[in-house]
Amino acid sequence: MSARRSLEGQVAVVTGAARGVGELLARKLSARGAKVALVGLEPEELKRVSKRLPTDSAHWHADVTDAEVMARVAGEVVERFGAVDIVCANAGVAQAGPFLDSDETAWRRVIEVNLLGSVTTARAFLPALIASRGYLLQIASLAALAPAPMMTAYCASKSGVEAFAHSLRAELGHRGVRVGVGYLSWTDTDMVRGADQDEVMRELRQRLPWPAGRTYPLGPSVDRLVAGIERRSAQVYAQWWLRGMQSVRGYLPVFINAVGRREMRRAEPRLAETREGRGGRLLGEGGAADEKARTAGTERYQ
Repeated sequence: MSARRSLEGQVAVVTGAARGVGELLARKLSARGAKVALVGLEPEELKRVSKRLPTDSAHWHADVTDAEVMARVAGEVVERFGAVDIVCANAGVAQAGPFLDSDETAWRRVIEVNLLGSVTTARAFLPALIASRGYLLQIASLAALAPAPMMTAYCASKSGVEAFAHSLRAELGHRGVRVGVGYLSWTDTDMVRGADQDEVMRELRQRLPWPAGRTYPLGPSVDRLVAGIERRSAQVYAQWWLRGMQSVRGYLPVFINAVGRREMRRAEPRLAETREGRGGRLLGEGGAADEKARTAGTERYQ
């Protein structure tokens, strides 16, 4: 295990920083002395978070899928702070429900934000990370290790960013840039609480075998991410047991298929009753903010 590095004076960029994992990650990085650039779609929330940080910080209102805007944000962050040492590609949205009932626009948006938004973030900030020999942490999920039914867009996107980060690590290592993948199980955020508002989704999750079915507190999960950033780790596990999933992930599709078929057969009558309107929205307050920004046409930074 690599030794921890001091974050004092380091410049960290956190996307999706208005709430949840991103907000707490920004707060904990700042508490360890890092200067923080917050990026997201909710300017008032970003301003609120920035004001409460104990170190120098600034915020940018930006859609991570907009390459032109993110390139401008990256330039402004470097101009504002002088360098970028750490980038946490955390911005993400989710949708739950059967694929055939899903709204195509919402389904595609999950891919756009989670996968293409991470790619756009990396493209914008990698020149600065190469200059500083810095660290990129890509937030993935248990969904990358164990893709499950009722979450097709989210699982596809998180599997994609995991592979993207692994490719980047091999590509950039000789230039001094370290790349890590952060894995989280069900963690207490508005996204997970939004998923639990769906009765079928909530029951399916509760029937998962221990320890995969429980919701984990946000604080300790983010503490583990911060420790991974301090060590510039290749893999960071927000819950202790996720590390063990790596060794058995090759067997998981067979297990998930068997369990998934049984549970979907059990859930099908209720899914049929509530089919109309299902799958047409993104989950949680973060998803609502994304939909609001797109509807209003305000996907620009300030």
